[in-house]
Amino acid sequence: MDGRPRLDGQSTPKGAWRITFLLFLFMVVNFADKIVVGLAGVPITKELGLTPEQFGLLGSSFFFLFSTTAVIVGFIVNRIDTRWVLLVLALVWSVAQFPMVGTVSFTTLLICRIVLGAGEGPAFAVAAHAIYKWFPDHKRTLPTAILSQGSAFGVILAVPALNWIIVNHSWHYAFGALGIVGLMWAAAWIALGREGPLVPTAAMTAAETRIPYARLLTSRTFVGCVAATFGAFWALSLGLTWFTTYIVNGLGFSQHDAGLISITPWVFGALVLLLTGWLSQSLMARGASTRLARGVLGAAPLVLGGLILLTMPFIDNPTGQITALVIGAGLCGAIYVVCPPMIAEFAPVSQRGAALAIYGALYTLAGIIAPLVMGSVVQNAASLNEGYLTGYMINGAVMVVSGLLGLLLLWPDTERARLLNEQPARIGLRKPA
Repeated sequence: MDGRPRLDGQSTPKGAWRITFLLFLFMVVNFADKIVVGLAGVPITKELGLTPEQFGLLGSSFFFLFSTTAVIVGFIVNRIDTRWVLLVLALVWSVAQFPMVGTVSFTTLLICRIVLGAGEGPAFAVAAHAIYKWFPDHKRTLPTAILSQGSAFGVILAVPALNWIIVNHSWHYAFGALGIVGLMWAAAWIALGREGPLVPTAAMTAAETRIPYARLLTSRTFVGCVAATFGAFWALSLGLTWFTTYIVNGLGFSQHDAGLISITPWVFGALVLLLTGWLSQSLMARGASTRLARGVLGAAPLVLGGLILLTMPFIDNPTGQITALVIGAGLCGAIYVVCPPMIAEFAPVSQRGAALAIYGALYTLAGIIAPLVMGSVVQNAASLNEGYLTGYMINGAVMVVSGLLGLLLLWPDTERARLLNEQPARIGLRKPA
């Protein structure tokens, strides 16, 4: 033995929850950065004279390099400590915000959002990979849920403050405030961030043979995770870009009131994330298969949420439409909690960072498509509200299809057994006696 904790050990190392909290804050900043364009959509559109299609392009531009950098950095963290990669990402986010403080053109804003997206693309995969170095497999769902909560809390905490800045000062200063917050997180990470000790021993590393990526990435559960989360991210990217604009332009609320309403989907989503993490881990503690405790638990809410969104055109009042949108889109958050642990069940540790990053790179392609589709539909509809409702019905249909694919394909325990039977030495584990 070399004195390091075993990768499959039962105990959680000291300091694991401190790192979890820091990475939760990392994701808080990450999603505050994402929401600001959607929150300031109306004043940005007015100041720059944008059409709905141009604003949709602005929302999509964030994701132009998102997937590319996610894959590149995913392979990098297989070899470089996540501590330093996370620091560099946070610094990129911060620097990308400051050009927006002054007078900017549409082109400048577009470029800054592309750069920001390039820095944020690898964020969740790298953070999850970092957390998994602190928790053994059977204890990973809850910290993954907490990490995912950063998305909800990033919006819940940021929206009131950013909206106050937008209403009372300027949307330009909202970007500057986010740059300062990013630098503050980077300083805290330099002081307190550490690399997790649950890494393969020298003997395990020597015994672990890599699975060909073609086999790993075409496995049924990996494909199911990508398909299911694609639908969830379609809803999330619309929430980041179009929700506040829909509340103001489609339903007639003021910017101030829309800012308050914009918090509600994320509050509900936070509850879904926490409940999913707790329920998943509880089911596994009682002996449930990960097919049930992770696969079904993550995919079924997608189908239900999509069906709720499909009812929106038949609801004849703004409160009902907002409620359906909040609940329908919020339910899809369950999939974010369960898919990374499912992939970690069968991906070799030496390839886990890349596998998680490629998974993220593929499902976030929805972030490019969804805002553009909504922009095109809104611009070509007979009325703004009709355009928005059609766009959300498309969202509902995508969620239903992706959820059904998840229910069909997510069998992580079977996937692991299949890979073990095909090449048991490749992931450093013994077959059951």
